[in-house]
Amino acid sequence: MKDRQTQEDPVLERYFKGHKAAITSVDFSPNGKQLATGSWDTFLMLWSLRPQARAFRYVGHKDVITSVQFSPLGNLLASASRDRTIRLWIPDKRGKSSEFKAHTAPVRSVDFSADGQFLASASEDKSIKVWNMYRQRFLYSLYRHTHWVRCAKFSPDGRLIVSCSEDKTIKIWDTTNKQCVNNFSDFVGFANFVAFNPNGTCIASAGSDHTVKIWDIRVNKLLQHYQVHSGGVNCVSFHPSGNYLITASSDGTLKILDLLEGRLIYTLQGHTGPVFTVSFSKGGELFTSGGADAQVLLWRTNFDELNYKDVSKRNLKRLHFDSPPHLLDIYPRTPHPHEGRIDTVEINPKLDVIDLQTSTPPVVDILSFDSTTTTETTVRTLPDKGEEICGYFLNPSLMSSECSPTILKKKTEDISDLPSESQRSIPLAVTDALEHIMEQLNVLTQTVSILEQRLTLTEDKLKDCLENQQKLFNAIQQKI
Repeated sequence: MKDRQTQEDPVLERYFKGHKAAITSVDFSPNGKQLATGSWDTFLMLWSLRPQARAFRYVGHKDVITSVQFSPLGNLLASASRDRTIRLWIPDKRGKSSEFKAHTAPVRSVDFSADGQFLASASEDKSIKVWNMYRQRFLYSLYRHTHWVRCAKFSPDGRLIVSCSEDKTIKIWDTTNKQCVNNFSDFVGFANFVAFNPNGTCIASAGSDHTVKIWDIRVNKLLQHYQVHSGGVNCVSFHPSGNYLITASSDGTLKILDLLEGRLIYTLQGHTGPVFTVSFSKGGELFTSGGADAQVLLWRTNFDELNYKDVSKRNLKRLHFDSPPHLLDIYPRTPHPHEGRIDTVEINPKLDVIDLQTSTPPVVDILSFDSTTTTETTVRTLPDKGEEICGYFLNPSLMSSECSPTILKKKTEDISDLPSESQRSIPLAVTDALEHIMEQLNVLTQTVSILEQRLTLTEDKLKDCLENQQKLFNAIQQKI
């Protein structure tokens, strides 16, 4: 282990406390001023990076939140949950939200396209679904995986979607013709998480078999294979330059890989227990991580400051998907076990004598009544007394202030302190009736989803029959 050069090493700046269970997902707002986190405690939290600022806790999901992501403009915040729903929130103190229901099993991930027009969701119902964000409508499903789909991500140009599943495959989908155009198989473990690199030429996978792999999707080749963790890898995040990859693992560590040199450069130990999620900020100057210890750690990158601008300037040439291979691309390498290397730096903030800023800000709970969007049906909850009925909740960012949902706020640290019966704005009998209606709608949604899947398979078979018929017709014409 070499001597640490403090000015170039990543530094733990602060940590946030507010969740009562494991952190499953983290994401920075595009302007870098806020941080969104999802947790096993079923709550979505929005943290301000300004000291002593309030944190908002959004109440709505009924089960574990598995994924959170800001839209490219930062005006929407998407969350996925094991309650089989996706929610879109406006990230402010009112917390208006709309709910999407189409999946028939827990939803594992959500991802916005770079232009913000579409949202992709991956689910344990073995499907990926794509949604139109302007109209907030379901568009289409992608079926080819034979087991739970753990993650789905858009390419930077929005033309492709990459997905990974417990069927031990990684698939590339064309969003234009909605077909699977590529398939990577792994015979050892499955990928927990996948992501495109910033120029869209490669994908990285986080393996349950403790490995991190980089694939070139232009030549369908495994470029790099890292064996640096002693536990399953749960998440990866590319630095905006494409030079570095940070990984989060169940072995309790974060690892930072230099992809151009093909080596491990940092091991970070700040969490107690497995680390489930990690993400760079949009500019790369910060990154954040979360795990089983229910803490959100905020780190300053530092190590990229010396060459990030130069690399970014050179990488401007590599923004188009169809560009020919370039020297700056990640090039083929053999696996890198990194056993016994002496040039990696291990950082354990717990051993440092530092004045670490701890953030346990006042928390505002926001309980929002919302609209529900399914594949076929749109339902809006009953308005409160004295509230005028508004039009269909097409887009939270376009909704007028006069049509704001009823919001209950309270400054408290006890997340189990939900509103009592006397605080309810809707009578219990009406609530029970609505819940019964929602259960019936869920049954209808599942039926529609099954019919949709069967229709897709039928269309594929019909297409194959037509192609075979055309080939047979051409063969007969040639003989004549």
